[in-house]
Amino acid sequence: MPGGGALYRRLAGRATSSVPAPPPMPVASPSPAPLLSPGVAPQAMAEAKLAAAPAGRFAPLPRDMPERENYAHRDANPVHLAATDPVSTFGLDVDTGSYTNVRRMLDEGRLPPADAVRTEEFINYFDYGYAPPTTKARPFSVTTELAPAPWNADRRLLLVGVQGYEVPAAEIPAANLVFLVDVSGSMDAPDKLPLLKASLRQIVPKLRARDRISLVTYAGATCVALPSTPGDQHARIVAAIDALGAGGSTNGAAGIDLAYAQAAKGFIKGGVNRVILATDGDFNVGTVGVKALSDRIAEKRKSGIALTTLGFGEGNYNDDMAVELADAGNGSHHYIDSLAEGRRVLVDEMSATLLTIAKDVKVQVEFNPAVVAEYRLVGYEKRVLAREDFNNDAVDAGDIGAGANVTALYEITLKGAKGARIAPLRYGAATESRGSGELAFLRLRYKAPGDGKSQLIEQPIPADVAPGASERLRFAAAVAAFAENLRGGKYADGFGYDKVATLARGALGADEGGYRAGMARLADIADAMQTPKAAMP
Repeated sequence: MPGGGALYRRLAGRATSSVPAPPPMPVASPSPAPLLSPGVAPQAMAEAKLAAAPAGRFAPLPRDMPERENYAHRDANPVHLAATDPVSTFGLDVDTGSYTNVRRMLDEGRLPPADAVRTEEFINYFDYGYAPPTTKARPFSVTTELAPAPWNADRRLLLVGVQGYEVPAAEIPAANLVFLVDVSGSMDAPDKLPLLKASLRQIVPKLRARDRISLVTYAGATCVALPSTPGDQHARIVAAIDALGAGGSTNGAAGIDLAYAQAAKGFIKGGVNRVILATDGDFNVGTVGVKALSDRIAEKRKSGIALTTLGFGEGNYNDDMAVELADAGNGSHHYIDSLAEGRRVLVDEMSATLLTIAKDVKVQVEFNPAVVAEYRLVGYEKRVLAREDFNNDAVDAGDIGAGANVTALYEITLKGAKGARIAPLRYGAATESRGSGELAFLRLRYKAPGDGKSQLIEQPIPADVAPGASERLRFAAAVAAFAENLRGGKYADGFGYDKVATLARGALGADEGGYRAGMARLADIADAMQTPKAAMP
């Protein structure tokens, strides 16, 4: 099962359309909306189709409108020379939305746009079985491994794995959750609002009396569909979920304001206070710019209320906005492509999704130029930091949830080895020999929840190269190579989808839930969709 604890499991034991949008809904008072009984209207029919889809997946409806999905472009991290640029700094990231969004595209029979692929989110979708820390006084354990790269034996892969402390059930605080639900017209598709509603229902049986849950909806207007309600009032919560219906334009900014106001009303001191925005990212009324919305969220997070984003659907999915808002809100971004994924994110890994154990987690790796010729950080392009940012507690970075594990890979060429990507300088100065027993030195900074001053963890990384990679490193390498091929293959060294699938299948391990085998299957699908090579004469 993918990384992260199980909060509620443990508690239990822009839009275009060929159809004109309906007129704006009247502005609703932020008072309790009447709880409606679920009907047998088209909404129920759509949910029936959703439930009938095989293996918990849905079949997307045919669309007569062009796709307008929005992805931010980021160049892949370059290769650095350790002699001139030995320090790599980045913020940890626990998002997984890129992997499941791309999975949706491949299952539909099409390759994704390169900008939809964020390698770290592919890698971090999976659990690597790191040993957990034994005490929350030091809430992380750090695992490192160095072994030959499967695509080039002259290079090495360095794995850095961070495992978060899993909070015992008895210590899990009360949760104040506000689900901000997009009910605009663009959400009227089986893979959007019906899937969202079915996913939300899975949470309800796990809620406790001391938890609080609210539902805020937004379209042309905003509404409090369910005021802050004790978690054990299951029937009332389910009725409010069932009453949700789609129609109208999308004023997401107003919804954000109302959701944070509701979260402030139900604020639990010392508890989990979070807004969960569920949307296709289709904001077309009010404040719609990503930068302006991100700035608004960054200001609101100072209140101690975080923001997580859940993406749904296709055609007009605004990935860029969903990712940026989650980053600004000290939360994570996930894409829900099936009922099973909804349960994984909202039930099985709820503690990792919602319960923060450390804020502004930064990693800095200083490579030893006497041992390392060059290195490249695989992924984390949206989290790369300046060297000086590491010691600056005012610089925001990623937050880590309870029980979450995060993995980073570096591709390395050792000094004197073949396989270097950068040719040596004719007049380059010789590097003074030092610390030959260390490959690098690792520093990790984090803030405890509620603290403004960071704490530091340091440890050397030995230069010993394992004769063969462990199962976890082989699978992580397969995932990284898969993502690299989907991004265009600049750094894949000819290690194509077929080799990715083979490598992954040789490192499945116990594979609870079949997630690793699922990745190998996706590599097979991508391989079959490649443009056939011309036959040799």
